[in-house]
Amino acid sequence: MKKIILSITMIAVGMTMANAQKLFSTKAGQIKFNATGGVEKIAAVNNQVDSKMVDKTGQIVFSLLVNGFIFDNQLMKDHFEENYLETTKYSKADFKGFITNISTVDFSKNGKYNVTVDGSLTIHGVTQKVSTAGTLTIANGKPSIVGVFKIKIKEYGITGLYIGEKIASEAEISVDCKYD
Repeated sequence: MKKIILSITMIAVGMTMANAQKLFSTKAGQIKFNATGGVEKIAAVNNQVDSKMVDKTGQIVFSLLVNGFIFDNQLMKDHFEENYLETTKYSKADFKGFITNISTVDFSKNGKYNVTVDGSLTIHGVTQKVSTAGTLTIANGKPSIVGVFKIKIKEYGITGLYIGEKIASEAEISVDCKYD
C-alpha cells in the first residue's frame, strides 16, 4: 500500500512540475528615454529597472524609480525631477502587461522571437494603454527582451514651458532586460 501511495504522489509531483510556470526576473534592466526636441540632447538611462516575466502566461512587469535616470548634465536631471516628473510626488513608473503571442516562444531552444506586448504604462501618476513590438531572445535557457516605443508626454499629465520646443512632445523609450 505504501508503494502505491508513493507512486501516485511521485506521478502527481511530476505532473505538477511539468506544468509549472517559470518566473524570470532582473533588477538590472535598462530603460532609456529620448525627448530631444531642440538643439540640446534630452536623454537619460536607468540601469536599475526591476522586471519580471512569466514564461507560460507572458505576463511582464517593469518598475523603476524615476530619480534613477542618469543624464549627461546634472542641471537637466534636476529640472527633469523637480519641474517635469515631480519625483517627490511620483517616485515610480511602471508597466504591467502581457506578451500576447508568448505561445510562439520556445523557452527550451535558443532563438530570437518577434513578440507583441500590450499593457498599461504608469508615469507621473497617469496610466495609459501601450502596445508595441519587441524581440525576445532565448540564450542558454535565459530570456532577454528589447523594444522601442513612443509616448506623448502631455498624455501623462507632464507639463512644462519647453515641451514641444526644447523638449519633444513625444519621448522615445527603449527597453533592454536580460533575465535570470
